[in-house]
Amino acid sequence: MKKMLFPVLAATIMIALILSGCTPTAAPSQAPAPSGPIELKVANYFPAPAGQSMILEEFCAELEKRTGGRVKTDYFAGGSLLGATAIYEGIVNGIADIGYSHVYYTPGRMSVTEAAGLPLGYPSAWVSGHVINDFYREFKPKEFDDVVVLWLNTSTPSAIATSKKAIRSIEDLKGLTIRAPGLAGDVIKALGGTPAPTPMPEVYDAISKGVIDGEASNFETLKTFNFAEVVKYETSVWQINNPYPFYLAMNKNSYNNLPADIKPIFDDLVGEYNERSQLMWNSVDFAGKEYGVEKGVEFIELPAAEVAKFKAAVEPVIDNYVKTMVGKGFSEAEVNGWIKFLQDRIDYWTQKQISYRIPSIAGPPELKP
Repeated sequence: MKKMLFPVLAATIMIALILSGCTPTAAPSQAPAPSGPIELKVANYFPAPAGQSMILEEFCAELEKRTGGRVKTDYFAGGSLLGATAIYEGIVNGIADIGYSHVYYTPGRMSVTEAAGLPLGYPSAWVSGHVINDFYREFKPKEFDDVVVLWLNTSTPSAIATSKKAIRSIEDLKGLTIRAPGLAGDVIKALGGTPAPTPMPEVYDAISKGVIDGEASNFETLKTFNFAEVVKYETSVWQINNPYPFYLAMNKNSYNNLPADIKPIFDDLVGEYNERSQLMWNSVDFAGKEYGVEKGVEFIELPAAEVAKFKAAVEPVIDNYVKTMVGKGFSEAEVNGWIKFLQDRIDYWTQKQISYRIPSIAGPPELKP
């Protein structure tokens, strides 16, 4: 993983420094200087070897280094402190000071942010990562008021992995049970499949035992969760990419209790690693596909006629999201405004990625190596 990850980060480090800036915001405080080191517990459900874990482990190490040891971190990868579904509550309740998970593990709680996971066709994780941070800064969803958001990102472009039957047309999804929680499940249902909200750490066994027929995520999980060992086919559907929105958040008291001279160091580091995280997510698909090739996975690109069918099929998912949010008290114009904002930022950041020559595994030809 390091072999694939760090050349991409090194090649784009100047972009990271220019574009970083999603620093946390919380009520100011005048915390007294502690008598000893500040100890922070950091929870993450990704397995330790995954790029998503490595980047957070690096963040923790750099925080200790830049504060001269005044901040110490206990880093818990692989769900060893909190499982994926328990991380948000664990942050709020102080079991973890900082935690990393995605919004579909708290169904309905982060419904505004779920707009970023609609099938809008993000071409890369770098683009969708910047778009979701823009969305948060623009609309400040109240659903995150219980924590301090450090940064947001998304998974890489959508793909559907299957164990026995290849997906070469929309008709091929009929009768298949595919792991896909939240809005991703709505997309699979719209395409004719049956969604299953299986937690990611349980998916490998579920596929290997035939409980489910596959999973809807992306290329990177072929390696991160070893799915290439239990699937035979991977169909790219980036044109209807409905990424999983992730968050790194911090307990409010833990953030507010940072001493005044530590906070600027912490905030600067968050801004820097926000961008590094987007670059990491963008890079992990390359390692995932490489591992899939080694394991004999067949990679499938849909022809234009099928792409058109997939796009038409998921339109009701967007319409239903609007209706659901109107039912929760938002106006139709407001919700459509969120979607229009997301679409505009997709176009903006796609052009930025092309101009910066940051390669991605999916997307239009201009983004591919």
